[in-house]
Amino acid sequence: MLNTTLCYITRGDQVLMLHRVKKKNDVNKDKWIGVGGKFLEDESPDECLLREVREETGLKLTSWRCRGIVTFLTNGNFEGEYMYLFTADSFTGQLADCDEGELAWVSREFLDRLPKWEGDQIFLDLLWRDAPFFLLKLRYQDEKLVEAVLNGQRIR
Repeated sequence: MLNTTLCYITRGDQVLMLHRVKKKNDVNKDKWIGVGGKFLEDESPDECLLREVREETGLKLTSWRCRGIVTFLTNGNFEGEYMYLFTADSFTGQLADCDEGELAWVSREFLDRLPKWEGDQIFLDLLWRDAPFFLLKLRYQDEKLVEAVLNGQRIR
């Protein structure tokens, strides 16, 4: 299982999103996601978060919090993953070009209409209503969400 981070950086009612359009053979191709990535050896979740945000955006986070852990299970096409989910509301620096896609500030309302993984909407809804720390298991078959379990209770 992979260990990764994903962060949704906010600025007022806007969220910094990454439209994944630049990498070849990208499981997230054409989808809109937060910023983050895979742990390096001996890296903690917060170290990975800070490094990945800096590499992908040029920003240095000054205020963030871990909001939950999402476990992704698949039918074998992709490796399973433990994703540490963060939000951040303060940073320094200027946006830089990202080699994985196009960065854009979008309103939360508009974000709901952008192409993304079906399970992302579940955890985005939890983030926006400021739910307490959560554990979410998402099982995909190909690109279809076939199971969602939130804090031990099946919700899909």
